[in-house]
Amino acid sequence: MIRRQSRWPLLLVAAGLVLLVVALIQAPRRDGPQGNLEGAAVGGDFALVDEDGRPVSHRSFAGRWRLMYFGYTFCPDVCPVDLGHLARGLAQFETEWPERALKVQPLFVTVDPERDTPAVLKTFTAAFHPRLVGLTGTPEQVKATLATFRIHASRREGATPGAYLMDHTAALYLFDPEGRPVAFLAGPEATPEAVRDLLARFVR
Repeated sequence: MIRRQSRWPLLLVAAGLVLLVVALIQAPRRDGPQGNLEGAAVGGDFALVDEDGRPVSHRSFAGRWRLMYFGYTFCPDVCPVDLGHLARGLAQFETEWPERALKVQPLFVTVDPERDTPAVLKTFTAAFHPRLVGLTGTPEQVKATLATFRIHASRREGATPGAYLMDHTAALYLFDPEGRPVAFLAGPEATPEAVRDLLARFVR
C-alpha cells in the first residue's frame, strides 16, 4: 500500500498543472467575485450515468452550483479524507445558509469505472453526505470526461491481479450554475472550513 505521504508530491504536481491551465488559457470573466479558476478552460459537457444508472450530462445540473471531486471508492487514503472535508464544509454552509445551500449540487466523479459501478457509488456516497451524487460510465466516457475537466488519472498495478491504485488529481472544484469554472481547493488547503468559506463567498 502506498503511504499518504508518498502520494502527495504527485497530487501537488497535478494540482500545479491546473494552475498552469489557469495562467495560460484565459476567457472572458463573469461579474462578481473571482476565484482561482476564473476564465480557465476547465469543464464542459459530458456523458455519464448517476448512481441510479440514469444518463446525466452538463445540462442535468443546469442552474445549480456544482461542487465536484474526482476520485475512486477503493482509494485507501486521500479520497475519503477529501470527501469528508467536502461533506463537513457543505454541512456547515447548510446550517448557516440553508436556502443558498440548496443551490449547491455535490458530485463525486469516479476515475475508476472498472470497479465503481452505480451500485458501488451509491453505497459510498451515502457515507459522506445525503445529497452527494456519484457519477460513472464506460471507460471511454470517463476518459473523455477527465480530459474535459483536465483531470490526470493513471493506474498503478498492485501485487495481485485487480489490486491496483489510481493516481489522480485530488482537488475540490466549484462550477457556477452555467457550468463555468470558479475556484478549486487542493491538498492541505481543502479543509472543511475552507470549503464552507468557498461556498459562502460565491454561492448567492
